[in-house]
Amino acid sequence: MVMTLDELPRGDRAVVTGLEIRGGARRRLMDLGLLPGAAVHAELTSPLGDPTAYEVRGALVVLRRDQARAVHVEAHPDDEDR
Repeated sequence: MVMTLDELPRGDRAVVTGLEIRGGARRRLMDLGLLPGAAVHAELTSPLGDPTAYEVRGALVVLRRDQARAVHVEAHPDDEDR
């Protein structure tokens, strides 16, 4: 299932398929490891729901909802049978 990172439920895994953002913000996300093919796990959500922490390549990356909305992901095959 294709979605954006902000739609990924906490506890689920996905694979990055693309970034829909340009310029310095794109470079920052790429520097944090959000590259096509990277596995992402939604770890923690703040009490108000924004920001959310994602595990990417062994590190926790915290993104606000508008930043996560620019990252396209596909549900990890292990999570599709839920």
